[in-house]
Amino acid sequence: MISAIAIDDESYALEVIKSHASKVPFLELKATFTDAVQGLEYLKNEPVQLVFLDINMPDISGIDLAALLPKETLVIFTTAYSDYAVKGFELNAMDYLLKPFNLSRFLKACQKAQEWIELQPKEIPVFLFVKTSEGQIRVDFSELLYCEATGNYVTFQLQNQKILSRMTLSEVEKLLPPFFIRTHRSFLANKNLVSKAERHQLHLLGYTVPISSSFLDAVMENLKS
Repeated sequence: MISAIAIDDESYALEVIKSHASKVPFLELKATFTDAVQGLEYLKNEPVQLVFLDINMPDISGIDLAALLPKETLVIFTTAYSDYAVKGFELNAMDYLLKPFNLSRFLKACQKAQEWIELQPKEIPVFLFVKTSEGQIRVDFSELLYCEATGNYVTFQLQNQKILSRMTLSEVEKLLPPFFIRTHRSFLANKNLVSKAERHQLHLLGYTVPISSSFLDAVMENLKS
């Protein structure tokens, strides 16, 4: 889902964008602004991936405002004046929509933004917060050796502590980066901390994690990469 806002001093133009955006399943239009400065202030606290930006506005032009946005924020210019197109693309705008534009043209611009976002390297998380009886506890992946499922609970075995949380191993697996590998129906192990691999178990800094026969081939192949 692409998060977006729209900035245009004409309310009618924003209504058109709202209508089109509601028909694009991968686009979430979070807010619209007729005041460019208010839009810029919003972005300081609520960054988005994409901004639909009118160019000819009274307080600050869309061209000048685009130059103030974070480098990673994508811009699709919307304006009634084709003379601005060249300047818009000089700013590496994702696209340029000449008013009035229909849904088909709007969708094409959104798809360009989606394709660009999908091509960017994904950031790998470095920690998560785990809910326990004592509250939310931070788990740093660099310290996490393995996870073990027992009934409706999962034990997070860190290098210096053990954390118990009520959740399933499948739920945990979805939250972990790809260097955590399933070795057993009840275990996930941090392959970056494996010091030795045997046929039926992995060694991780003084701990051992079992490898079931059904996961053996996948584990050994994963350790090679």
